[in-house]
Amino acid sequence: MRVLLVEDDPVVADGLLRILRRANHAVTHENNGKRADHMLTVEQYDLVILDLGLPDMDGSEILRRLRHRNVQVPVLVLTARDKVEDRVQGLDSGADDYLAKPFDLPELEARIRALLRRGQSASSAQLQLGELTLDTVGRRALLGGKPLELSARELTVLEVLMLRAGRVVSKDLLGEQISRLGEEMSSNAIEVYVHRLRKKIDAGSVTIRTLRGLGYLIEKK
Repeated sequence: MRVLLVEDDPVVADGLLRILRRANHAVTHENNGKRADHMLTVEQYDLVILDLGLPDMDGSEILRRLRHRNVQVPVLVLTARDKVEDRVQGLDSGADDYLAKPFDLPELEARIRALLRRGQSASSAQLQLGELTLDTVGRRALLGGKPLELSARELTVLEVLMLRAGRVVSKDLLGEQISRLGEEMSSNAIEVYVHRLRKKIDAGSVTIRTLRGLGYLIEKK
C-alpha cells in the first residue's frame, strides 16, 4: 500500500516510518504543507496520515483542498489538537479518523489497518465503457489499459458523463452535477473541457458526441 505521511516532527515521523515500513507499506514522508498538497494533486495514495500544524500550509487546509477535488483517499489526522471541537472540525472537514498525540502505537496500527481495509473495499468503484475505465475513488482513467493524462476538471467531466453513459447530458445538467462534485465551471469552460476530453479518448472505442441544442452523449463508437 502507498502511504503519504505528512508530519513535521522528526521524532514522530521517524517512529511512524518504521511502523509503516515494518508492515511493508511504501511510504513517502513530507514535512511541508504546500509540498504535501502538491504531491496529493500529482500522485495517488492508499492512505494519508496528516498532521495539522505544518509549515507553509495547515493540515486542515490540505484536507479541505483534497476533498474539494473529490479525492476520497482515507485520511487519518494525527495531531496535538485534542479538544472536542478540534476533533469535530477535523471529521466534518473530511477526515476518516482522528487520533490525538500522544497515542498508543497498537491503537495507531489498528486504525491504519482499518482505514486501509476501508480504502480497499471502496477502490472497486469503477465505471467501464468499452475500452475506457474510470476509477472514481483513485481518480484515474485508463484507455485500453493505458493511463490517460487528464486534469482534475477533465476527470470530473468524464465522471459525470460516464455515470450517464448512453444518455444525453445537457450543458446545464453537466454544470449542475459538476458543482455538486466541488467544481464550478462556466458554460464556455464546459465546452473547452469536453473538447479536450474528446480528443484524448477519441483514439479508443468511445467518443463524446455533441448534440446541438441538447447536450453531450458519451457512447461506444
